[in-house]
Amino acid sequence: MNQKELSGKIAEKMKCDKVKKVLAEKMIEAMLSAITDALVKGQKVRLVGFGNFVVRTRAARSGRNPQTGEKISIEQSKSPAFVPGINLKKSVKGK
Repeated sequence: MNQKELSGKIAEKMKCDKVKKVLAEKMIEAMLSAITDALVKGQKVRLVGFGNFVVRTRAARSGRNPQTGEKISIEQSKSPAFVPGINLKKSVKGK
């Protein structure tokens, strides 16, 4: 499902007409922007029952260049992650 399909589903669940699909799409864009801004600031975003958006930090480490076999150092990095909530897990499992 892409973003347009998602906004259509949201408008459908809210029993709205086509004009409201545009509003639903703008709401999705605003939500994603707010989540992104929070993660950039290092904050955790909690959607109770659905899940948490967090930033994980990978420690610096050494590795090898696969082409040359030469040792290289890999810097510390940050990566966004999603941790599903209990209700989402149960729904996906069909319980």
